[in-house]
Amino acid sequence: MVNSIKDAIERLYIGKCTITEHQQFFDTETKQTKFCDVDIFTDIPCRLSFSSLRAASDEVVSSVAQSIKLFLAPDIKIPAGCKITVTQNNRTTSYKQSSTPAVHSNHQEIQLELFQKWA
Repeated sequence: MVNSIKDAIERLYIGKCTITEHQQFFDTETKQTKFCDVDIFTDIPCRLSFSSLRAASDEVVSSVAQSIKLFLAPDIKIPAGCKITVTQNNRTTSYKQSSTPAVHSNHQEIQLELFQKWA
C-alpha cells in the first residue's frame, strides 16, 4: 500500500531539480581557501507548488507574499545552505531552502525562497 501511495505521488512530479553545494577547498598553488559549486544531486524528480498569502497589516494596501513549496522523494537529504535549481513547465529558477524539510513516509516538503547569492 505504501509503495502504491509513493508511486502515485511521484507520478505528480513534473519537474527536475539539481542540488548545488558551495564547497570550500584549499588551493595549494595560491595557498588560499577558495569556493566552488558542486552538484550533489542532479535531475531529481520533483514538483513545485505556489500559493499566494495575504499579509495582515494596518496599512490601506495589503501586501501579497508568495509561498513556494518543493515536493520530492523522502530519501533525498539536502544539506543546509544549498542552491536548488528547478526546471518545471519549461522554466528554470534557482531557490534556497527556507525551512527544515517536512519528511513524510512517501515524500518531503521544503519551503523555498528565491536564490539571490551565496552567503
